[in-house]
Amino acid sequence: MYRVIDDHPLAATDIDEERARALYRDMVRARRFDERAIALQRRGWMSGYPPFAGQEASQVGAAHAMAERDWLVPTYRQNATQIARGVPMSDLFRFRRGHPEFASDHDLPTLPQTVPIASQLPHAVGLGMAIDYRDDEGAVLCCFGDGATSEGDFHEALNFAGVFSTPTVFFCENNGWAISLPQERQTASDSIAIKADAYGITGTRVDGNDPLAVYAVVREALSKAREGEPVLIESLTYRRGAHTTSDDPSRYRSEDAADLPEWRTADPLERYETYLREEGLLDGAFVEGVEADADEELRGAVERAESGSEARPEAVFDTVFKEVPPRLARQRDWLLEHARKHDSGRPDR
Repeated sequence: MYRVIDDHPLAATDIDEERARALYRDMVRARRFDERAIALQRRGWMSGYPPFAGQEASQVGAAHAMAERDWLVPTYRQNATQIARGVPMSDLFRFRRGHPEFASDHDLPTLPQTVPIASQLPHAVGLGMAIDYRDDEGAVLCCFGDGATSEGDFHEALNFAGVFSTPTVFFCENNGWAISLPQERQTASDSIAIKADAYGITGTRVDGNDPLAVYAVVREALSKAREGEPVLIESLTYRRGAHTTSDDPSRYRSEDAADLPEWRTADPLERYETYLREEGLLDGAFVEGVEADADEELRGAVERAESGSEARPEAVFDTVFKEVPPRLARQRDWLLEHARKHDSGRPDR
């Protein structure tokens, strides 16, 4: 397993000081976004939200490793990766507010967040095959959690990637839990990374709470992928909060996370800040400035998310088929009638 923070001074790596500080800045932006999103959800501003605190180093490090032409295929918890990639926070808020019609404020090569587990993996391989057929120079970074490795889509995607040598990097964030199911209940393999062997591709593990290590490993993997060598990365991290805002993790795991090592469960932001201070790259003024900038960015993002028109419930049916079939039309009509009765205060029966 590769790591930097615990083993190497920055000068012993090929990561420059500007990049090291930029990683910290985006981790702070992501942490502030996560905290604000939870608060907004608790007051009813959006219906649900999947917290990612504890995974900032993994997600931000991966985003910084990507070239501008590379495609990002995110999962539903991938907000930090998208923020570091350049996706506006307002876009992420509007997605959670249920605005299927909003015009995105970016043109980055990034697919929408995927909520069904593992369904985006075959899409990522198909995207990689298209890149290959067109002789483009990019690669695909496909993100998912450890729970996705128990789905058939995972195995099908890796098999296709291996057979067709697609420029795909499979980035598995192993945060210890697939909702309430621990890793040992999902697989008898020694690791998730070792599953790559079955498909003839490279598998590797990285300290997912070390943004410098993640950056280095993902950068190398993307370079290999562009040459037709798909890679599976297992990023070992930890979900510090709930699976979603409707989850209660105290029912299935201990608060002290005694079953995992301290390096994996420690706060990655605090750990990285300590490292950078020891390297002489951060001081109090810099930290305060980064936090103030993040808070100002968030204020603007919330205002923009609130400034658009209200989401239409029927909009979710509009783009499924060119012409709405009768069965789907009946479901749409039921939903609209249900919403009308609810809004008027009449009982739904």
